Amino acid sequence: MASFAALAALLLAPLPSLAQAQPAPAPEQVATAPSSASASSAAQQFTLANGLTLIVLPDRRAPTALQMLWVRAGSMDEVDGQSGLAHVVEHMLFKGTPTVPEGEISRLVAGMGGRDNAFVSRDVTSFHQQIPAARLPDVMRLEADRFAHNTWPDEAFWREMQVIKEERRQMVEESAQARMFEVFMASAWLAHPYRRPIVGWMSDLLSLQPADARAFYQRWYVPGNAALVVVGDVEVAQVRAWAERYFGALPARAVPERKPQTEPEQRGTRRIEYLGRTDRPLLVMGYQVPQLAHPDATDTASTDALALLLLAGVLDGHSASRLERQLVQGAVGRRVALEVSASFGYLGRGPQLFLLSGTPAPGVSPAELEAALVAEIARVALEGVSEAELRRVRNQWLAAEVFQRDSLFAQARLLGSYWAQGWPVDSSERIMQRLSAVTPQQVQAVAARHFSPQRLTVGLLLPEQAP
Repeated sequence: MASFAALAALLLAPLPSLAQAQPAPAPEQVATAPSSASASSAAQQFTLANGLTLIVLPDRRAPTALQMLWVRAGSMDEVDGQSGLAHVVEHMLFKGTPTVPEGEISRLVAGMGGRDNAFVSRDVTSFHQQIPAARLPDVMRLEADRFAHNTWPDEAFWREMQVIKEERRQMVEESAQARMFEVFMASAWLAHPYRRPIVGWMSDLLSLQPADARAFYQRWYVPGNAALVVVGDVEVAQVRAWAERYFGALPARAVPERKPQTEPEQRGTRRIEYLGRTDRPLLVMGYQVPQLAHPDATDTASTDALALLLLAGVLDGHSASRLERQLVQGAVGRRVALEVSASFGYLGRGPQLFLLSGTPAPGVSPAELEAALVAEIARVALEGVSEAELRRVRNQWLAAEVFQRDSLFAQARLLGSYWAQGWPVDSSERIMQRLSAVTPQQVQAVAARHFSPQRLTVGLLLPEQAP
């Protein structure tokens, strides 16, 4: 059985002739994190006259470029009864334009020696192509055309819906773990749209209409709600000129107003049990905790969120982490779990959960594992953590930041994610600086303050009994 950490990553993470515009304002320019091969320079950000954001990061280690078009529209922008619609629209944007037939974009990109794909998450939708750097203007022209002029017949919609429903069957309905996690998320959030699955409920997929997809596309795919990120062997001025030519002349349209979607305060533990075809139980625990509003934010919630990031690393992340050592390796004198994990997401337009999960060892009940996980948090709250533990987590964070500089996709994805949050392009460096200032006392304090049972949702997958 896949670990819960891998499962959560799968279900919460992403699912795949123009006139010259007016000059844009001066760019924001900042340094990037250190790279293992110092061929990357500064990321620069511009805003075109129609509101579209352009972010360019030169990286000249290979003659290739990666383009990602980001739209700040994900499953959280759907309404009840239309879950899965953002994912449906992502599929439909491969169905062609008046000048580029269905399937032609991917064929043309492949003919350039490149590859393309797309993904949708709770927060965004993104389309990306990696091509030889010399072909960047060609894919930019194709992407601008698709963004502004996408169209499809009803027949193509109905055909694609069969593919999407099959995706749901394979990814969710054939996995007891995934189905339990859907129910868990629907219980953890009452008002916020994070309660809905990215792929959509099957009942909604069965009732969606072509007009629903067209309305979502027209509503959210506007220049002021999009960003173009380019990373690779490029010149910033040239990329900006191409972006002005192909994207800058698209007509500006108002970004729709987003209504507040505030989650009511949780006032007691919520528990769900899910019976499914599984060999062993799976326990998931989620605490509603503060969110990082901005890398520079100094409010109490944001400061606590940074300490929670380090706490997650202390608990999980390496073979000597606390949960692994105490509960899996049996440092407490008894092995209580086959696997455990702890995670806290700091990127997301909506509220976040601090997740703990595990699979009980043979002879251990889910209730015993839950008590053991709670006890480890309580131990941090009582005894604290060492500076050496925090230093190790910070070093892991820095190493991950450096390693991802070896991937154009990872760099572009991080820049696009920061844009979706409304954060600056150098957010990694700012967060690293903030993490370096977090003290063991702050980590101990958040462990004592934010893991109350009244903020907890517990999900338990149990083997169903044979009929």
